[in-house]
Amino acid sequence: MTDRTVGIIGLGIMGGAISRNLIERGWAVVGFDTEPLRRRELERSGVTIADGAGSVAARAAIIMTSLPNADAANAVAAQIAGCGQPARIVVELSTLTIADKLHFKAILEPAGHIALDCPLSGTGAQAAVRDLVVYASGDSAAIARCRDLFADFAKQSADLGAYGNGSRMKFVANHLVAIHNVASAEAMLLAERAGLDLDQVIEMVAPGAGGSRMFQMRAPMMAKRSYEPATMRISTWKKDMAIIAEFASDLGCETPLFTTTQPVYAQAMVMGLGDQDTAAVFEVLKASGT
Repeated sequence: MTDRTVGIIGLGIMGGAISRNLIERGWAVVGFDTEPLRRRELERSGVTIADGAGSVAARAAIIMTSLPNADAANAVAAQIAGCGQPARIVVELSTLTIADKLHFKAILEPAGHIALDCPLSGTGAQAAVRDLVVYASGDSAAIARCRDLFADFAKQSADLGAYGNGSRMKFVANHLVAIHNVASAEAMLLAERAGLDLDQVIEMVAPGAGGSRMFQMRAPMMAKRSYEPATMRISTWKKDMAIIAEFASDLGCETPLFTTTQPVYAQAMVMGLGDQDTAAVFEVLKASGT
């Protein structure tokens, strides 16, 4: 094991892209995923595939987890806690509730491991080109040890202080993403109904005052009505939105614009678009006539 070895558990859209970027920058990546296809794909990209989370922990002092839900995170934490290895830094990258993040930490700490709450801002497409932001929170010394690692797969990272602040920052960011994505679809539909050339709309609006990162990324997909490969699946996004809604409710914070977008994503699921990119909300607005 060397200082340039890292473990990654969860080799999906985000974890897979991060793994490839780290390998390109000289890291030895030891990874695991429950899906055989993902394991095969990432092995071809240079990831050393382990046979489970405990095996990853045996070979890497720093481990990153990118997982679909709290059950998966808890299972991985339990395997790492039970593997008998010395202190590991476990960097949790997923979007989970604060309570779930705290439970993840509570599983690991009694076994001597350090959990960091470090969700990411960015899509799978952004991950592929290192256009991510790491919202790091937790033990400052551990975050400092991860700084070079973060720099090799993200454009920016910050130590946000107490464990859980990373998730709080992510909820604020994703609140805006939800709104900007639907707003982009609405604007593209307006442009289409006005008879404008959609490629020209993208060219002129994206860099202007009305543009946003979501418009820049998602409007081209809307213009082509092509939503695969997904950079963020609608089914996954629905889970994230439920977490943000709960977070805002717990704080007693009104979110009228965010709340208005939720039925649009729900209708996309009804229309069978769950595996499509979130840009597919354009199809919901087209179908509704709005």
